[in-house]
Amino acid sequence: MLRTARHWRTPLAALLLGAATPLAFAPTGWWWLVPFTLAPLLWRALLRPCAPRLAARLGWLWGFGLFMAGTGWIQVSLSVYGELPWLLGWLAVALLAAFLALYPALAMWAAARGSGCAAVRLLLLAPAGWMLGEWVRGWVFTGFPWLSLGDSQAPDGWLAPLAPVLGHLGLSGLLVMAAGGLVLCTRGVCGSRRAMLAGLSALVLPLALARGVARIEWSVPVGEPVRVELLQPDIAQQVKWDPAHTRAVVEQVVRQVAASSAPWVVLPETAVPFFLQELPGDVLGALHGPVLERGATLLMGLPTLAGERYYNSVVALGGTTAIAYSKHHLVPFGEFVPPGFRWFVDAVSIPLADFSRGDVGQAPLALGGQRIAFMICYEDVFADEVAARAGDATLLVNQTNDAWFGQTAAPWQHAQQSQMRALENARPLLRATNNGVTLAADYRGRVIAALPPFAPGVLVAEVQGRTGTTPYQRWRDWPVVVVALLILLAAEVRRRMS
Repeated sequence: MLRTARHWRTPLAALLLGAATPLAFAPTGWWWLVPFTLAPLLWRALLRPCAPRLAARLGWLWGFGLFMAGTGWIQVSLSVYGELPWLLGWLAVALLAAFLALYPALAMWAAARGSGCAAVRLLLLAPAGWMLGEWVRGWVFTGFPWLSLGDSQAPDGWLAPLAPVLGHLGLSGLLVMAAGGLVLCTRGVCGSRRAMLAGLSALVLPLALARGVARIEWSVPVGEPVRVELLQPDIAQQVKWDPAHTRAVVEQVVRQVAASSAPWVVLPETAVPFFLQELPGDVLGALHGPVLERGATLLMGLPTLAGERYYNSVVALGGTTAIAYSKHHLVPFGEFVPPGFRWFVDAVSIPLADFSRGDVGQAPLALGGQRIAFMICYEDVFADEVAARAGDATLLVNQTNDAWFGQTAAPWQHAQQSQMRALENARPLLRATNNGVTLAADYRGRVIAALPPFAPGVLVAEVQGRTGTTPYQRWRDWPVVVVALLILLAAEVRRRMS
């Protein structure tokens, strides 16, 4: 029995350490935690030569714990709102976590294959494999970069100043390297001065670099500050698309718009349950009239029709009615049906599951001397895509509806990723949500003002648009990816030659 307990001790520890890692993200925000939950995994898998298969298994268990604990809120959308039996909902989450855990497993496998000293495996190969895994995770099967380790640093982590240079992927690599540094420092206490020096260097140099970079202003103010109101209707997801509650939903939104007074008024994603082209005239007048009378602009999330296609869009109501942006990066199952999965969408009763993609190169909306780059729903988690649009913009706006996930960590995690996009691009951020987290953040991702979640409210804020190009905005993920590939390629060549 004792032998059995010892056999399970290491795998269980890997699983639990991964499950503790979401505490590094919002709402807990223990951004310093990641190296400490990773270090034991690296110690066991990489400090001494280890079978790559064992390293992969431990990496998979760590990753399964991370994604099972960190994305369990998906079960709420599937079971509570999608009408899937709760057991099947949790099974779907487990299957997703099992798939996402393959990326940490592959990172550990690649690092364990490397020959040479422990410092190389811990400080170079593991970070390179991890960054490459997160990059692939961000685009394969349309991508799901949620819980990228680097996002935990937004907005006030010690490594946060490096985000405009390296992006969240680079920060992930530095966090893994810091975990390796902790391992080497611990080993150095046991007598290896060389290990202690390497470990301390891995910890101190990135922090020193971050402190130096923090003094650089990557963008400069442009135009006049803008006063804006962000409306949070807090409409329950189970009634939003129910025809019996349409009138109450519309009245709630109309009341908030009628009471607004700012030059810009921003409503969340799909604020009312109508297509723009089918919006009743009295409802359109009630929304349009108050802002038109005072020369303001209402930016409202709304489904739109174009022939037989429909889009998840932002509509600008002011002097004219115009579609400002149509969402490009759609949510699988929620907004489009992957080939062969129509049966699943029918089973969970998800509405509006066949949106079309908006064009890739949509220009920012010019408004009041500013240029707005929109991000609808979870488009803000795709850093490379946001950076591609943010260069021509002076302000970022995210409109979303996280009511699908109830009172879980999902809205807070989502908001933190928006804040990282502000930090990477040195642009202020406005975030209008149905039930939270509605906020305004400065160009460093720091919150200027926010509303309490899960209650209706109006957030009044003043933001200053900015222009300028950050290194990440210019080069995006490619420098990090290329360096990671070269490190792993060099290690493989050396292994084959040895």
